[in-house]
Amino acid sequence: MEDASRRVIRFLEKEIKTYAALALFLAKTEIKVRVRVGEKEILMSPAYYKERIKEAKGLVNELRKPN
Repeated sequence: MEDASRRVIRFLEKEIKTYAALALFLAKTEIKVRVRVGEKEILMSPAYYKERIKEAKGLVNELRKPN
């Protein structure tokens, strides 16, 4: 695996840990956060971070596959 892929995987693994911590925090405190994204306002909840975790894990698996 080349160096750039390793760096991306390390970054994504840190993101997964961050998302997991945020999902756990929001689940325990039952907080839902409204965030403005462009002109839209979205509601962020534990489910939002769980979806990001799935996406990041998928990317990590893709990057780890040999070419």
